[in-house]
Amino acid sequence: MVKFRSLALALGLSTALVSGFASAQMTLRVANMGEPDTLDPQNMSGTWENRIAGDLFLGLTTEAADGTVIPGTAESWSISADGTVYTFKLRADATWSDGTPVTADDFVFAYRRIMDPKRAAKYASLLYPIKGTEEVNSGKETDFTKIGAKAIDAKTLEITLKEPTPYFLELLTHYTSFPLPKHVVEKAGNDWVKPGTMVTNGAYMLSAYTPNDKVELVKNPKFYDAKNVKIEKVIFTGNEDRTEMEKRFRAGEMDLVTDINPARIDTLTRELPNELKIAPYLGLYYYTFNSASGPTKDPKVRKALSMVVDRDIITQKVSKAGEIPAFGIVPPGISNYGQALKTDWADKPKAERVAMAKKLMEEAGYGPGKPLKLELSYNTSEGHKNIAIAVQSMWKQELGVEAELVNRDVKVHYNTLRDGNFQVGRAGWIADYNDPQNFLYLLETRTGSNNYGKFSNADYDKLMLEAGTTVDLKKRAEIMAKAERIGIDQDALMPIYFYVSKNLVSQKLKGFVSNTKDIHRSRWMEIVAN
Repeated sequence: MVKFRSLALALGLSTALVSGFASAQMTLRVANMGEPDTLDPQNMSGTWENRIAGDLFLGLTTEAADGTVIPGTAESWSISADGTVYTFKLRADATWSDGTPVTADDFVFAYRRIMDPKRAAKYASLLYPIKGTEEVNSGKETDFTKIGAKAIDAKTLEITLKEPTPYFLELLTHYTSFPLPKHVVEKAGNDWVKPGTMVTNGAYMLSAYTPNDKVELVKNPKFYDAKNVKIEKVIFTGNEDRTEMEKRFRAGEMDLVTDINPARIDTLTRELPNELKIAPYLGLYYYTFNSASGPTKDPKVRKALSMVVDRDIITQKVSKAGEIPAFGIVPPGISNYGQALKTDWADKPKAERVAMAKKLMEEAGYGPGKPLKLELSYNTSEGHKNIAIAVQSMWKQELGVEAELVNRDVKVHYNTLRDGNFQVGRAGWIADYNDPQNFLYLLETRTGSNNYGKFSNADYDKLMLEAGTTVDLKKRAEIMAKAERIGIDQDALMPIYFYVSKNLVSQKLKGFVSNTKDIHRSRWMEIVAN
């Protein structure tokens, strides 16, 4: 860039023009496909929010460009012989963007804050492996010092777990485990996330936020590895219109588009083969049933609705990106597990499945003279809409079900699911860590707001608690498989397919590496002029 500046000035170009060109070259423009509900990492729950949080903050561990776990704010750690006590040494040069050192107490403060029952953090249960967290979060324990996180000194953090947790280091990459600037949060309260007030410890800082439009970040000069961060500014646009974002990408207005309209797969494969990146992805696309109220409270209704949905048609004719039809909860190929499970009717001929479904509906009190009427909700996306239309048609054709489709933007949609104000709703779950527990935990009673359908089964809960205390990975997998079988047999949710990630990546954007978590932190990438 120095050589370019010198040459440009020699040619008579203005300093302002040169600076503008340099700045543009260092700006990453991301079509983020969702409006963040919050910029507070402790209240987030979506992948679109994770993209922002992971640029702003750095956990004890973090993700490399390929998604693998590497040291983050902690430069090293040791683990006790029984696997329950982790001692982290924080980087001496780890500071907040205002120059204040990041300390072990910032982590202790964050863990206690997210577990406060008054906060009702959506994802607090993810940290339940830490000793004392569940008790405090449920209100059974009011002494927050019982949470197993202790500052040994300013740069040494000790975390005690309830039992050995094989995925714990990967869990610490998640935004629920990020530290918070205690000195700012205590002073500003909930306003600490506002531009001009927020301080961060990640590669970027918040510079501007325009609701329902975009979030702008700038490089954090205090970041310990700032010298290796190439991109100076990141702009996340929340527009959920995939087709419009594709057009803006083609026009050079976007460098990275994080999802596409499935109807455009063939065209993009033909016209933008080098820019379209499709890769395996640890995620489940599913419909959640309201198991607490309404017609889907009846497991016979849930099973009938699931049995007549043709996953092959959806993946081959609607989504069309190589997704794997799903008949179970845990994706194939996940770590610490065995062969993927599926429903006992998955391999039955379609006619037999339909006949079984009709009988179940009759037993539930529905039929030609009394058709089931329900509401199917989905969040804004051409792909989600097309799948909902396909499912609506299958239900109508095979069972006479009259489903009304309701579309909401992503923030409102997921809040509606958490509030239980739905009957059937579209949902997606992407692995926070590579372990089956992260998917099966969705159906635990104690999970709370992420168990959208409020499914509750005592045997399921008991098995998941037992798995949490089982050190032998083979036995642990067998226990979780028993739990998954209950969830499948009870049709706690309706799996549709296992994801693939679908990104449009500009050829100017270097450092983008496809990975099974589809996580791409801006610090690892750079814009290179053609």
